[in-house]
Amino acid sequence: MTYVGGVPDEGPARFGFIVSRQVGSAVTRNTVRRRLKAVCAEALPHVRGGASVVIRALPSAATVDYADLRADVVRCLQRKAAA
Repeated sequence: MTYVGGVPDEGPARFGFIVSRQVGSAVTRNTVRRRLKAVCAEALPHVRGGASVVIRALPSAATVDYADLRADVVRCLQRKAAA
């Protein structure tokens, strides 16, 4: 689930991640968070300036492979926070 807010063209885009205990153990949550950070760093040039993006990881994020996770995040960012 992705939430986008912020003031357009007011500095660089910012990202926040919500990975609750429902996703799994601490190791699993940190792995999911690192994957999300990597995907967002890769997609940063395509996100509008000033956007505040919050990504909430669902429990299924723990079992999905990186390519599928990347595709989902990129699709959401294109739809909600494209430059």
